[in-house]
Amino acid sequence: MAMGQLDKKVFGKKKFSDLLEEIYTNQKRKEEQISTLISELKPLIQDIGDATLVVPLLKEYLEISVKNDEQLIKMATIIQRSLQSEATDSEGFGMTEEEKQQLLNEVKKFGDNK
Repeated sequence: MAMGQLDKKVFGKKKFSDLLEEIYTNQKRKEEQISTLISELKPLIQDIGDATLVVPLLKEYLEISVKNDEQLIKMATIIQRSLQSEATDSEGFGMTEEEKQQLLNEVKKFGDNK
């Protein structure tokens, strides 16, 4: 991918480079939030009963966070392929039929989860 494509607007005023920065920033912020949350909850866990209440909540929080990141990364992949496709003037976002079907299935699953 050419560096100029990173500055290409993908929707609204958001550039592809902005999307990549958002993915990176989210990951770093999440890492800090998780560390803080764990350190704040640690003193509250006095016995196994406390742990069985707190750990599932942390697990759910982490899973939601990971799913959100996965959606951003998939979106970045689609945009990257689209930009590459424009650069080579080919059709289909530079994706094989199998990749298109896989993407459609992921979009459908994401829509069903909302």
